[in-house]
Amino acid sequence: MSANATSTNPVVQAIVAGTAPKGAALAAARGLLPLDQGDMLEALVALRTSDDEGIAQAAEETLAAQEMEALLGVAASVEAAPSVLRYLASRPDVAREVQEAVTLNARTPDEAIALLASKTSDGSLLELIAVNQQRLIRAPAIIEAVINNPARTAEAERHVRETRREFFEKERGAQQIAEELRARGKLAAAEFIEAAESVATDTTFTVDDAWLIAEHIEVSDDEIDDSWLALERLEEIFEESYEQRVANAERIISDALNEGKDVQPERISLIRRVMMMTVKDRVKLGMKGDREARSILIRDSNKVVAQAVIRNPRIMDQEVENIASMRTVSDEVLRIIALNRAWARSYPIILNLARNPRTPIPTAVNILPRIHTRELQAISQNRNVSEAVRRQAYRLVATRSGH
Repeated sequence: MSANATSTNPVVQAIVAGTAPKGAALAAARGLLPLDQGDMLEALVALRTSDDEGIAQAAEETLAAQEMEALLGVAASVEAAPSVLRYLASRPDVAREVQEAVTLNARTPDEAIALLASKTSDGSLLELIAVNQQRLIRAPAIIEAVINNPARTAEAERHVRETRREFFEKERGAQQIAEELRARGKLAAAEFIEAAESVATDTTFTVDDAWLIAEHIEVSDDEIDDSWLALERLEEIFEESYEQRVANAERIISDALNEGKDVQPERISLIRRVMMMTVKDRVKLGMKGDREARSILIRDSNKVVAQAVIRNPRIMDQEVENIASMRTVSDEVLRIIALNRAWARSYPIILNLARNPRTPIPTAVNILPRIHTRELQAISQNRNVSEAVRRQAYRLVATRSGH
């Protein structure tokens, strides 16, 4: 028996071995031999690569004419030939049920699953592939195929990244990455990575992710003041599910796209990675991150994370001015900006606060006396701000004009 044949039928064995007479091979290629479905498909798959062009073409035509129900029966069979399963995995036109059966069949070769994972546009099929951890461990190429497939779902990506980290990257822990960063002179980044919970405990957080985050840290521990917040209580107060983190990330990406800016794929990738960190790590990054990290985290739906950004010692007045005008930022962040003496002396900042519908009413009202009459007039007619702020702006304009 040929080492490449699965069937016990001597005719199929001869066809697979390439020793069958041409007449028998041609008859098999045309589907004329009395073979059961599994044997016939094994013979046809072997014949489609025949050196005889006529036989190869006939085999391709017979394969293309097979009913999907018949293909499904073979795809799900525990006795299916690996060569047939490999062929079915490579066919983009087979029914979804057939692809699912091929995915679930333990006899399907790993390289065939990797090919299917790289070519399919079905996110749910990628999820099915991703949950087979044993196969992923045996064939890491499948992990890369899922990650690189644009059709992957968040769930599929999570499963394969967890496996990659647990079985292929775990030896490179936070300590090693921190040591490499210190050797490169990136002391602030080393401090962050070494203490980051996401690096140590989140199985979806890869070495590449750690390096990506490290590139956006510029503030060392001795420069920050975290006395305003009990960091050790963050996780109890602000527990988040995986789904909540995904939703938070997608909202920020959507906001960026809706602003009409040209958002590069690298930027989207950074947003997703930053927002998938724990609350505690996002707070630390808010206080230690560079301008790009701050611009992401100020939009975090978690108010404490957003507040951490304006506690960052490197934040610039221009950034605060932009934040003061944002309608997606936390009202508490706007209140804290208004209470900061240095920022309160900046006219562009207080003007943006006065015009921002998100600014708490008492804060906006207290700012209005410092606003120039022309801008006050505009605020009094601005339907986006609250009626109380409009009325107060109108009164101030009337007082200044002597009415």
